[in-house]
Amino acid sequence: MKVLNLTALLLFSLFALGVAQAQDLTQTIRGTVIDSDNQQGLPGANIFLPQWGVGTTTDFEGNFRIENVPVGRATVVVSFIGYEDQVLSGIVINSATEVVLRIELLESINSLDEVVVTDAQSKNQPVNEMALVSARTFSVEETKRFAGAIDDPARMVSGFAGVNNDPEGNNDIIVRGNSPRGVLWRLEGVEIPNPNHFSDEGGTGGPINALNSSMLGNSDFYTGAFAPQYGNALSGVFDINLRTGNNEKREYSLQASTLGLDVTAEGPFKTGYKGSYLANYRYSSLSLLDAAGIVDFDGVPKYQDGAFKVMLPINSSHSINVFGFGGTSSITTRETAEDDDSKVLAKADVGNKVGAAGMAHIFKVNKQGYLQTTLSASANVALFSYEKENGNGGFYDDYTEDFTNTTLGITSIYNHKVNAQNKLKVGVIYRSLGFDMHSKNYDDDDARLETLLDDKGSTSSLQGFVEWKHRWSEDLTVVGGVHYLQFMLNQNFAIEPRLAMQWKLDERQTITAGTGLHSRLESVAIYLGQQTAADGSISKPNENLGMSQAAHFVLGYGRTFGDYTNFKAEVYYQNLYNVPIENVAGSYRSMLNASSGYTTDNLVNAGTGENYGIELTLEQYLHKGFYYLGTLSLYSSQYTAMDGVQRNTAFAGRYVVNGLVGKEFKIGKPEKGRILMLNTKLAIIGGRPYTPVDLNASIVDQTTVLDETNPYSMRGDNILKWDLAVGIRRNYKNVTTEWKIDIQNVTNNQARLYAYFDETTQGLDYGVQLGLFPTLSYRVTF
Repeated sequence: MKVLNLTALLLFSLFALGVAQAQDLTQTIRGTVIDSDNQQGLPGANIFLPQWGVGTTTDFEGNFRIENVPVGRATVVVSFIGYEDQVLSGIVINSATEVVLRIELLESINSLDEVVVTDAQSKNQPVNEMALVSARTFSVEETKRFAGAIDDPARMVSGFAGVNNDPEGNNDIIVRGNSPRGVLWRLEGVEIPNPNHFSDEGGTGGPINALNSSMLGNSDFYTGAFAPQYGNALSGVFDINLRTGNNEKREYSLQASTLGLDVTAEGPFKTGYKGSYLANYRYSSLSLLDAAGIVDFDGVPKYQDGAFKVMLPINSSHSINVFGFGGTSSITTRETAEDDDSKVLAKADVGNKVGAAGMAHIFKVNKQGYLQTTLSASANVALFSYEKENGNGGFYDDYTEDFTNTTLGITSIYNHKVNAQNKLKVGVIYRSLGFDMHSKNYDDDDARLETLLDDKGSTSSLQGFVEWKHRWSEDLTVVGGVHYLQFMLNQNFAIEPRLAMQWKLDERQTITAGTGLHSRLESVAIYLGQQTAADGSISKPNENLGMSQAAHFVLGYGRTFGDYTNFKAEVYYQNLYNVPIENVAGSYRSMLNASSGYTTDNLVNAGTGENYGIELTLEQYLHKGFYYLGTLSLYSSQYTAMDGVQRNTAFAGRYVVNGLVGKEFKIGKPEKGRILMLNTKLAIIGGRPYTPVDLNASIVDQTTVLDETNPYSMRGDNILKWDLAVGIRRNYKNVTTEWKIDIQNVTNNQARLYAYFDETTQGLDYGVQLGLFPTLSYRVTF
């Protein structure tokens, strides 16, 4: 019934817009200007909009408001005595929703010097001011704008240097040749489980992200040499922030797309109170069509998800932030006989549930410091069953998984601004890890189900960090610190020192450098995996397995051209050690080649690896309706296992080239407020290594048997992927609509990625690149 009401409301909105009359279209820009180090409001800061020659100053709490700003794109210039000026451009102003900005200014060391941070410089700086290298901020607007992103931040960052996704269609994040397993997801400052539908145990990606882009605020993505506060990450960090709902005006958004129907609502709790709420809910379109009998095919993906953020200010010193997200997904597929589609040979059921919630208390201790303490809880449930026909019309279990991971955590971080030159941050993170895991596999030789994993209990992890930022001058900044990580299940721990530097050669040129040690825990299932001996005794061979570790080294150079164009180059080297590998003489198997899943094989921390490369980025940020982003990544990714041979990893594609271009055109009469949006992306990605198939052995066993004498000796085809997005945005009085079609792989290129044995043809077949995939959407905001 809720879905029908949502559909009816969407249709009513379409009808209402059809009779709407064009009027002068304006909107309000408001927000807060704060000190970036202590989060205190800055009274008397100047806000100026150069296109229209209007401006204002902030009040005693740092708040400002400018009304009757024409719709379109705006540039905002912010200045305050004793602080570095900041220029923000390309801000979208529509007639439906107010623009609410949170602007952070950095105090100048020498208040007599005027420092202007241009748009090209500010957009190149992450939200976290402690991150000086291999970091990039992104906005919800970019997630919606970039072709091929389909409102998914994990797909959007594949346009950044050093990053690419799984060519078969998942949004797995492969950073600098590392396994996606090494990526850390954070939400509002706390670690969360993999936020994707249809995800695998131990994985960090999936086909559809459960975090809707309508909820996102400015966030950061890191590709190496992480700041000291980030732990349990080996290859990359996704530090996601939810935006804050409008605390003065209620606003709504409805969207219908081929991916789902969703609704977003935000607004104040009551007039005069500065608290707000923001909530979103989405339901799979294909699931609705399947229920209505409109679509009829095997394997309909069914999913739904939601998210929320509630801000509750108490007084000038205390506030509460409550946030969370959750999602469920399922799919059932069947394998049928080649000559009789009604004869089912096997069937598979996949189910996932994921969610996280937290409550943060922010206490402004004084003008120099604030303490943020967050209580959090999360859960991730992965269900999988594969049944085979038993020859009598029935089915038997061939493989089953039932994995439940739960987490209760507390994170407490104190930020202290000593002066304009020094800032200190200290934090402690404790996580109680619950698990309830069961897995069985049918043993054909013994004709029985063999238990692979059967355990229930809890353990915990402890993290702590201290980081210090010192600005030697306006031009030289250094961040140093140390991170500590301990896993209570086996008492393994890691102490990780880190150091980074940023040196501004002049107003346009910057040199950066960073180094540090980093560690990553395996999924709990690997530590608990069981082996059954011939005498029936059960052991857990990996219970005392240590952490994978890496030393990162990064050197970068940046240069701005004008106010909107930025060039960046980084060279890096990563030395991976203590990598879990199969503890069998002559084995080539390493966890560096696994993107998800778990194993009961006996592992030992004796493996190594190394990644090195160079990354180039040339970007013009959106200006006068036009932007481009070009990246080139050349890299090597190798590993060594028990056999002592250094080989390419499964993710060693050697190169990634990206080109993104977009342009906005005003069409029709200006008062109509109609914008045509054209965005495109071209990606050229080197083929990845894979292990060839032993065809003769596969025919004998009637399943894929790899030629393990030649691991990763074959290479998949190079990948060409062209994405195209076309949309029209229309502003009415207090209402904005947007039509959009986003087509992935326009040319339907079908690069061969790897080989496998086909039982039907008794020959080789190939996994291929995801084909042409269009997504159509319509959004109305009011």
